[in-house]
Amino acid sequence: IFLVDCGFPNRRQFLAPFRGVRYHLQDFAGQGNHPENEKELFNLCHASLRNVIEKIFGIFKSRFTIFKSASPFLFKTRVELVLVCVTLHNFLRKKCRSDEFPIEAVDEPSSSTLPINEDHTFEPIIQIQERKYANAWRTSIDMDMWVNAI
Repeated sequence: IFLVDCGFPNRRQFLAPFRGVRYHLQDFAGQGNHPENEKELFNLCHASLRNVIEKIFGIFKSRFTIFKSASPFLFKTRVELVLVCVTLHNFLRKKCRSDEFPIEAVDEPSSSTLPINEDHTFEPIIQIQERKYANAWRTSIDMDMWVNAI
């Protein structure tokens, strides 16, 4: 499952936030801006998790420059490379008192390489049945979260 933004349709492999509902972390900042319903709570948790994931990618791009551009390696090798770098990163954070690999802020606009239709949805067009299933799954998640939050 991939956690995606509103640019992607909600479907089995992509868990997207609810459209037309408060989403961005700053929308919930400050006193009295708590989620008012299950969809807002879902979107807040979704945005918080995406924020953490984007920070991790920023750290990786800064620490391991091989991730700054497209890799020439086979997919299997890229997966193993990520696992090795994660292991090395965690080892350095746990065992080394001084970080020999300073982490610098990376401010790069995120971009997608997927083709976009005129209506700003990604190709190929999602089948209606698949979208209904994914939407029902997302709704069951947000309802469980809301019940547990009350």
